[in-house]
Amino acid sequence: MATTVEALDHAPLEVDTDPEFSSSDYSSSLESSTHSITSSIVDYVYENGRRYHRLQEGKYLLPNDETEQDRLDMYHHLQLLLLKGALFVAPIGDNPQHILDCGTGTGIWALDAGELYPMAEVVGVDLSPIQPEWVVPNVRFEVDDLEMDWTFRKDYFDFIHSRNVAQSIRDWPKYLEQMYRHTKPGGYVELAEIGLHSYCDDNSYKGSALETYIVSFVKAIEIASLMQPTGDALKKIVEAAGFVDVTIKQFKQPWGGWPKNSEMKRAGFIVSLNSATGFESYGMAPMTRFLGLSTDEVLTMCKNAQADVESRKVHAYQVMWHVLGRKPEKVRK
Repeated sequence: MATTVEALDHAPLEVDTDPEFSSSDYSSSLESSTHSITSSIVDYVYENGRRYHRLQEGKYLLPNDETEQDRLDMYHHLQLLLLKGALFVAPIGDNPQHILDCGTGTGIWALDAGELYPMAEVVGVDLSPIQPEWVVPNVRFEVDDLEMDWTFRKDYFDFIHSRNVAQSIRDWPKYLEQMYRHTKPGGYVELAEIGLHSYCDDNSYKGSALETYIVSFVKAIEIASLMQPTGDALKKIVEAAGFVDVTIKQFKQPWGGWPKNSEMKRAGFIVSLNSATGFESYGMAPMTRFLGLSTDEVLTMCKNAQADVESRKVHAYQVMWHVLGRKPEKVRK
């Protein structure tokens, strides 16, 4: 049975002044069990020392090498922590039959969903074939571009899950229209996206190396026309596609282990572990391609931003937005 999740309140995060807490307490390894994968596109592109997907080359700006796969699995652990162990917040019930995971990455969310709902068929779709070769019997993976026309049956999925696909989706209305077409009447969609803006309840973020990195990254994404909708903007797109009962849940994601609240502290230290490679994963391609920065310039910017995160002196956080909606029983024509 899925865990009920409530978003955090909007109260400022209190800063912890205890210096003895260590991020090493929260490092972890995540493993999966087995059956076969159907796709094998393994002709990769190498750039600035990182490996990228070949399918629709250049469309997705993050790498897909082993370093990035480890980071993605760690990020999944972070999301489980923020959602108190739940995989999602949509009220899909206890007996979904067909589940789609868009932008499945390493496939770890789909594999967890397959174990949670062993009676369900779980399909994970991604541009890169980096999922395990062997998976649980009710889970399968497909390599495809989510912005191409979907070939699934109409009115098929009880639940469509999408997390952190922002930097690969250019046509959000079409993306949601396809979700609507292939969701079963009464079924749910959930889109989880991290906001690009960083918040701070004091002045510690202003002028920091972390701010410099975020500002540069956002500028590069704007040039690449990959600014994603979040919050109310994404809610409107979901509603325009035809979904009803559309709601927003917000979860704070601190940059580092500075919060006093124990759960937020744990989340912050996982963010710190994640950003050790994440700054480069997100920033390298867009900053070199669209801002004209050199590899060394980007690496220096990443190193300085990571130093801010690890110092616990910059009290900034992002917001993870979960937008969920239900396809009405009587669908529009």
